Amino acid sequence: MTHLPQMITDLALILAAAAVSTLIFSALRQPVVLGYLIAGFIVGPHFTLWPTVVDGEGVKLWAEIGVIFLLFGLGLEFSFKKLAKVGKSALIAALFEIITMSSVGYLFGQALGWPVMDSIYLGAILSMSSTTIIIRAFDEAGLKRKVFASLVFGILIVEDLMAILLMVILSSISVPGSFSGSNLTYLSIRLCFFLIAWFLVGIYVVPSLLRKVRKFLSNEIMLIVSIGMCLSMVVLATKADFSAALGAFIMGSILAETEEGERIERLLTSVKDLFAAIFFVSVGMMIDPSILREHALTVILITVITVIGKLLGSGFGAVLSGRSLQHSTQAGMSLAQIGEFSFIIATLGVSLKVVSDFLYPIVIAVSVVTTFTTPYMIRYSGPIYSWIEARLPKNLLNLLAQYERAMSADGKEGALGLLWRSYGIRILLNSVVVLGICLAVSHFAFPFLLNALGDSLAVRLLTCAVTLAICSPFLIGLIMAQPKKLSVVETAAILRLSRLQIGIMLLRFLIGLVLVEFLINQFLAHRLPLVTFLLAPMLIFFFRKRIGRLYSEVESRFLKNLNAKERAEVELLASTPQIVPWEATVSRTVISSDSQIAGSTLEESQLKTITGATIVMIDRGKRRIFSPVKDEKLLPNDEVFLIGTDEQIEAAQDLLAPQVSDLRSTHNGSYHLESMVIDGNSVLSGKSIQELNLKEQFGGLIVGVEHRGARTLNPDSHTVLDAGDIIWVFGNPDKLRPLKAVSQGKALAGR
Repeated sequence: MTHLPQMITDLALILAAAAVSTLIFSALRQPVVLGYLIAGFIVGPHFTLWPTVVDGEGVKLWAEIGVIFLLFGLGLEFSFKKLAKVGKSALIAALFEIITMSSVGYLFGQALGWPVMDSIYLGAILSMSSTTIIIRAFDEAGLKRKVFASLVFGILIVEDLMAILLMVILSSISVPGSFSGSNLTYLSIRLCFFLIAWFLVGIYVVPSLLRKVRKFLSNEIMLIVSIGMCLSMVVLATKADFSAALGAFIMGSILAETEEGERIERLLTSVKDLFAAIFFVSVGMMIDPSILREHALTVILITVITVIGKLLGSGFGAVLSGRSLQHSTQAGMSLAQIGEFSFIIATLGVSLKVVSDFLYPIVIAVSVVTTFTTPYMIRYSGPIYSWIEARLPKNLLNLLAQYERAMSADGKEGALGLLWRSYGIRILLNSVVVLGICLAVSHFAFPFLLNALGDSLAVRLLTCAVTLAICSPFLIGLIMAQPKKLSVVETAAILRLSRLQIGIMLLRFLIGLVLVEFLINQFLAHRLPLVTFLLAPMLIFFFRKRIGRLYSEVESRFLKNLNAKERAEVELLASTPQIVPWEATVSRTVISSDSQIAGSTLEESQLKTITGATIVMIDRGKRRIFSPVKDEKLLPNDEVFLIGTDEQIEAAQDLLAPQVSDLRSTHNGSYHLESMVIDGNSVLSGKSIQELNLKEQFGGLIVGVEHRGARTLNPDSHTVLDAGDIIWVFGNPDKLRPLKAVSQGKALAGR
């Protein structure tokens, strides 16, 4: 008999249980995460009615991989630009809520007589809300476009980043004797340094690399490349004494800024879902009914504290940030649960063996209860706000309204804000790059050179000189680069900056000297310090123009990569104009694997008959299918271009059950809509759309016809065109140019 490894048997049991439980929970319209937890309990060691998982270590390995892909997926959804755009409201509300719940959790644990580490971990666990559960609840309630929903999503973005910081801090303070204020400060600075350094290098390298090999990037290769990058960053993060989860999150956030970000996110969905399921099942395996019975009262109390604490913490935080009482109440009630990051933090405590056995099952139980309550909290947030408003004194409501207006008013920018915007960001980023280069060379290349060539002054001087040469563009950028030109309306800001120029210049020069001193000390160990310290700035100053040009090129490439995604969006939006008279538009949608028409042909789907929208093009990996025929199959993950009114496209998207993405093409070459008037002498006049066969001749598809004032969107193929008709054609502009000539009665060259 062939021997089957126990890990495979356990995996089969895990996925079978997960499949059954998630089917049941989907039918009940409950979050599938709960199904995974129940499945884990069923196959876990505390449920013995049927076979359970045997190889616990194997499951832990699968779960660790699950955490990596879960964090990689969250990073793809995160994007540092989104963090920059969330605004002060989300930032203030999130920080207030995190500080409040961390403090409440810690104090509650201490009141129960728990050990210090249990209390600390409880505070961290309670401070995180569930992105997955909130998004699912908003989708079902149709609230994603509400004003308060944007505030909730902004808070979740800040919480995701703070969760990463908490994981790093918790990993470090779990070591006995390492819990101190100075150590926490050092860890926070160290984490911020590596986040900035990895982000800068990633944005400079990754988008350029993907652009160079784009023509080879089929869906299969794109998936392999992105996973390879993820795991490479995981290895790099662990080498720097950070967690694997942090590395996955960082690479996800870097790829999210590229033009391929949403494509990667879509391709990774199945992989992420598989390993996330294994992770959540492994979480459920740790549910111990005996512990839950023993701590039932504690579970109830923590659940109440979570719901009320998060409601008040997020709500008061939003009010302090200047949001209305209504939006603050709705946001607070939406965030009243714990979820996936709470599990990950609890798993961290268990793996480090610093928390008690009872904490994990309690956390899971609280999560299950708050997951059930979340949809109801969101649904009744409006009525509860009305109830609160009716009982608050009028004077208090007026004060809150005045505070909201004061916080939203545009105030004069302070001197520190002006300096940071004009100089601070450039100084910070260039300093991080210089320090990063110094540390990379001194920790990796320098020891190798010493072993290979021997420890001599010549080797040290050469390494120092080469490192200084590499760093010189960034030192020039730090010391001499000028801020971007301010607009004319910022005349007062320009005047204020001019008065501060001497102080700014001295500060930048001193920071540059400190960095040069740091660089030299990495290699020369105070040998010839004075000569080298004076010579280095002189050489940099002497070659400043040439180095400055190099810095400008580096900065331009970085900014090009950083803004490539937004630039592609603008270009494509510009090349796909609205059909204004028709109130129609072009939209791109991804066919979901669970769509009811996935796998059927275009004719079988009856999409145009049901919704009125027309599929004019399908992107399938590197293959582009223009004006698909009725027998063309609609496959999962196909990207389809739809033309129709907003209502028609919305109906089509509901039918496709899609994940809507922006209007950005992964292919070179633009497609847009072109309007043409048919001349009386045109060969198009008097012929039906089917007879013209524009797809074969010109690569165009007629999507609108205006005949004697009557407009038809997505006309039938038997429609006959007459002189004076206006037609709208979708296609490549280069191929449509000859068609426009034909519509005006001109003959094509060579015909």
